This record gives sequence, C-alpha cells and structure tokens, in this order.
Amino acid sequence: MYPNLYFFLKETFNVQPWNFTQYINSFGFFVALAFVLSAVLLTIELKRKEKQGLLQPKEETIKVGEPARWPELTFNFLFGFVVGYKILGAFLNGSDVNPQEYIFSSKGSLAGGLALGLLFSGLKYWEKKKQALPKPEERKIRIWPHERVGDIIIIGAVAGFLGAKIFDNLENWDRFIKNPIANLLAPSGLTFYGGLILAAIGILWYAYRKGINLYHLVDAVAPVLMIAYAVGRIGCHVSGDGDWGIFNTAYMLDPIGSIVPAPDGEFNRTLMANQGFTQYLTSEFGSIDKIPHTSFTGPGFLPNWFWAYNYPHNVNDIGTPIAGCTGNYCNQLNPLVFPTPLYEIIACSLLFLVLWGIRKKIKTPGRLFALYLIFNGIERFLIEKIRVNTTYSIFGFHPTQAELISTLLVIGGIWLWWKKGKQESDMSKP
Repeated sequence: MYPNLYFFLKETFNVQPWNFTQYINSFGFFVALAFVLSAVLLTIELKRKEKQGLLQPKEETIKVGEPARWPELTFNFLFGFVVGYKILGAFLNGSDVNPQEYIFSSKGSLAGGLALGLLFSGLKYWEKKKQALPKPEERKIRIWPHERVGDIIIIGAVAGFLGAKIFDNLENWDRFIKNPIANLLAPSGLTFYGGLILAAIGILWYAYRKGINLYHLVDAVAPVLMIAYAVGRIGCHVSGDGDWGIFNTAYMLDPIGSIVPAPDGEFNRTLMANQGFTQYLTSEFGSIDKIPHTSFTGPGFLPNWFWAYNYPHNVNDIGTPIAGCTGNYCNQLNPLVFPTPLYEIIACSLLFLVLWGIRKKIKTPGRLFALYLIFNGIERFLIEKIRVNTTYSIFGFHPTQAELISTLLVIGGIWLWWKKGKQESDMSKP
C-alpha cells in the first residue's frame, strides 16, 4: 500500500524520493481526482440536457470594471499565505515528520507564506486593474447551468467534508467526547453518507436559487456520484485508511509474507502471537470474543488477496510491525481482512456504466436519480455485512448507521420511481 506519493515512488522505482512527496497523500489525491472527473462528466451531461432544451440559462446582473477591493485582496493574501506556509515548509522538513501531523500543526515556512500571499494578492490586483473601466457599469449576462459546475463542485466538496466529519463523530460518539477538538480536526474519520446528505442539501439549495431544474440536475449528477465514489474508494484501498472489512479467518500470512489458506485455529493463534494488535482490537470491540470475523474461501480463479488482505504500510499505521521497516507506516494487518474498498470500486464502476448507458433512454425526469438511490443503497447495505462499523440497538436489531441510511435510500428511490411514473401517467391522460 502507498499512504503517500513518497512510498509509491520508493517502492515502485526503488529510488529515494524528495521529502515533500510525503505530503501528497494518496487518499487526498484520489479524492481530488474524483472531483475533477465529476466536474468533467457533469459538464458533459448538463450540456447535453441544455441542447435538448431541458435546462435553461438564467439572466443575472453583474458589475464590471471595478478596481480590486480590500476584501478580495485580503482573501487572496490569506489563501496564498496558508498554501505557501505549508507547501514550502514541506520541502524544508525532514523525512521523520508525520505528514498528517504536519498538515494539522502550526509548523511551516513564514517566508514562503508571505511570498505566496503577496503573489496571490498581487495577481488579483493586476487582473482587476486590467479589467478596470473609467466608470464601472452594470451588465446583464446569461449563465447556463454547465457554467456553474465549478460552484457546484466547491459546494459539494465543502459541505461533503463537513457532513462526513459530523456523521462520523455521531457514529463514534464515545470516541468524539473523549477528545472533541482532535476528532473534529483529524484528517481521518469520514462517513460517506454524511457527506452525501449535506452535499445534496447544499447543492439543491444552490440550484434552487439559480433556477436550475432540480430533477434534471439530480439525473445528471446520478452517474457522476457513482463513479466519484468508486474513484474515492481507490484512495481508501491504496492508502489503507481503515475502510476495510471484518477479519477473514480462511487465510493467513505465511513466513515470507504471502497470503495462503489458513488451518483451523490459526486466527486465535495469530491474535495470541500479536499481543500489541490484539490489545488495540480488544479496546475497540470490548473483548477478543467480540472481534468481528468469519471464514470464507473464495474461488480459486481469483488471487487470495482478493478475499483477504493485510494492508501493509496502511496510513492509519495500525496492525503488526513489518519486518525490516523503519519510520512511519511500518505496520500491516495480521490477521487479514476483507478488502471491502476493492469490492466497492468494482461494484460502483459497473453501476456507473449501467447508469451512464441508460441515461438517454430514461425520459422521465427524476427516475435516473431514483435508480441511483436504489443501486447505491443496495450496494452499501450488502457491503456493510462484512465491514467494521458501529452498530445500534433498535427493537432487537443491530444495524449500522450506513445500513439504516442505505435502507432509507432504497425506499426513497422506489418511492421516487413510482411517483415520477405516476405523474407521467396522469399527464398523458386526456
């Protein structure tokens, strides 16, 4: 696994990378890639709907020719300062610094921050000066929905991150109340459905204000959300960020580190041999007996790591020590777990192809999004059966937060499909 670019370059090309590559986090890279891909696909789909006359532009009044204002210059300076402070500081720090601790610490380069802050504010001042008019004037312009994709992506990113953090801390309340500030600021600990819900609220509110047809917008977003989730899960798998499944006792690590079938009783023997990891697990689940596990032997035509994986050098740095490894990220999981991010990458990529392939055939607005809700809910509900998550006790049942939300999504998707079909049927009646 590659918690950051440093590990990827070192292990793939057998070179000693620059120190700053430690700060290019694998998970963050794939999340950024997911947003870029989302922007491209969403723009394509919105343009298609605009050509069909399904989406219309909105006329807005803007003021042009104004010189740069102090709030703009101040914002650009502060943004440049933060970026320069951290990026140049990353070049100057040694390889023994934990990248995540560094990003959320006060360490950095003051000179780099000032230089980049002045550069950003200077560029904004120069841009405004070139566009300045002797007398600023108001102009009316037409803005198409696809021209607002940048705003939609930013709103989705900010609201999604906040929602993911909020729902994660609600799901792990005991952990949160022990150290609220640390858990709120921690780079790890994100819940997908929390991000989805808050991002949806923010984007729908924005679309309503800008006069974008909500049903056509959510239909355009449906396949985009599916592939963005798949790409994000690549980041989870590559970095080993903890979104793995329960232990699969059918496999084990042999002395040379290969994944092979395990004999009966190997799971307990491995726990007894790795006391440090076992203590961590018992603190998480209460006792050894409560550690979630099952035994499943997969078909032989797929490699063993497809059914059980050790996530070496995982970004959470948990597990048992890797022989010969020094520094950060020198642990691996032993016993082995189901690589659930890998399953979701495959499932959501296939579901994206289905949604993208049928998007032109479904004519009723809202029904493609209904299918997304159903597909997403079923996929997540099934994967929760072999994932590690906090459970709740409700009328004798013990569902996870994701199981509850995914069930509501399936029900909501079925209702929306029925509602939109009934509306279309009623409209076609004489």
